Amino acid sequence: MSKFYNPRKSAKYLFDPASKEPFRISRSKIDLFVDCPLCFYLDIRLGVGRPPGFPLTLNVAVDELLKKEFDVHRLAETRHPFMEAYGIDAVPFNHPDMDKWRDSLKRGVEFVHPATNLSVRGGVDDIWQDRKTGELIVVDYKATSKREAISLEGDLGAQYKRQMEVYQWLLRQNGFKVADTGYFVYVNGNKDAQAFDKKLEFDVVLLPCKGDTSWVEPILLKLKECLLSDVPPASSPECDHCSYRKAARDVQIEQAAKVKKDGSAEASKDAGTAKKRGSAFAS
Repeated sequence: MSKFYNPRKSAKYLFDPASKEPFRISRSKIDLFVDCPLCFYLDIRLGVGRPPGFPLTLNVAVDELLKKEFDVHRLAETRHPFMEAYGIDAVPFNHPDMDKWRDSLKRGVEFVHPATNLSVRGGVDDIWQDRKTGELIVVDYKATSKREAISLEGDLGAQYKRQMEVYQWLLRQNGFKVADTGYFVYVNGNKDAQAFDKKLEFDVVLLPCKGDTSWVEPILLKLKECLLSDVPPASSPECDHCSYRKAARDVQIEQAAKVKKDGSAEASKDAGTAKKRGSAFAS
């Protein structure tokens, strides 16, 4: 078994329908449910999660550097030059829980949803504050390297938008006034440089994203209903993981049937040969 992937989770991490304690559910697991209810159920209820992707270490490094850069302005309560360039009258939000909110692995912004008893959490990259209205602005850092124009179109853009909306919803549930529009700070690696020279140059683009959090509570209710059921839900027709599992299972069944059929034919052939030999010996 790979040291990076344990196919069977410990029971302490699984949802127990009999438990009265709030069950922690991360923003990424909500997105997993939206992507494929069966993969979500296998993971959270039965303990068999999808294999993880490879860690994007360069992206993590960019995130850390951006956080450090914005933290300088957070402490000074000044605008980052990037905000000035895009005409955003805001400063990085300074709050004692900021480090906790940015801890996506263990803490994050958290709220126990009364209707489902789910403790929903998500780790933000950054939060800015509008200097005029006092509203909080959710900010997410993204790193990529491509020549085409950066946009939020397509399935990946929809996933990013849901991510931001969950953060907006969480902050509102914690009593904060949150702007509908958040921003993606998109860092795009430049592939057109003449040489590497031990450095990678980036273009930085700010993409506004108007959030709509009205879907969050209905999806939490459906998600909880799914977890309470003893019957696994149907898979999403678009789920590549389920398609792979089905194809692998089907081909193994076909191969087993072929081996059984070939074995039976070979056994019949051997029996016929033995019978002929027996008849010849008897004569």
